[in-house]
Amino acid sequence: MTSTEHAEHVRAHGPDQQTDSGPAANRPMSVSEIKDSYADVADRMGWFEWLDRLVIGGHRRDRFGDVEGRVLDVACGTGTNFQYVPETAELVGIDISPEMLANADAKLDDLGRDGTLREIDAQSLDFADDSFDSVISALSTCTFPDPVAALREMDRVCKPDGTIRLVEHGRSDVDPFARFQEWRADAHYEQMGCRWTQEPREIVDAAGLTVEEMSTGLFGTITTFELTPTQTND
Repeated sequence: MTSTEHAEHVRAHGPDQQTDSGPAANRPMSVSEIKDSYADVADRMGWFEWLDRLVIGGHRRDRFGDVEGRVLDVACGTGTNFQYVPETAELVGIDISPEMLANADAKLDDLGRDGTLREIDAQSLDFADDSFDSVISALSTCTFPDPVAALREMDRVCKPDGTIRLVEHGRSDVDPFARFQEWRADAHYEQMGCRWTQEPREIVDAAGLTVEEMSTGLFGTITTFELTPTQTND
């Protein structure tokens, strides 16, 4: 299984809009700038997978371990979520970065599972309405220029009786940690394109999605969601 077999290059850039009021969000990166920044770090992301498994792995497993049918992993990155998705699922991963997708392709090989990878902007998904039984995403809304648009796209492509699952991070509810995040917000955004002082619940609410279940952890910096699509069956 090669990167050529799995990566179809489809470019569809959504609007660059800010949704946070913090200083880092006042200078939102464009899609092309985010793409360039990922080119520099994609090959190093694997070095930190052991830490991700230790700190966030349980949250990923709890939210993604029971999805089924045709599953879309939005902003799949290097494929960190793949190991938590049941092998019976038909896995489709999308990301804006070809370098990330190359690593995700290698992850599929390591896991010995099939999957389809495509280069697509999460804010403008190149899929028909109601294309997926489950839509998942992790640690992604902090990077999208317009996270509300991305969530609405996830909603659009999810079947009315399907499920949307998120594992997100944001501002801590523990004051010393929150103050540190605020102090480093600009530098972190400039280095990683990540708004780590965002409020994930506010973004979900702005997208109009219904929260079926929500949990928090790691001093309030991790928030996970099970969401119901807004669409209804005719």
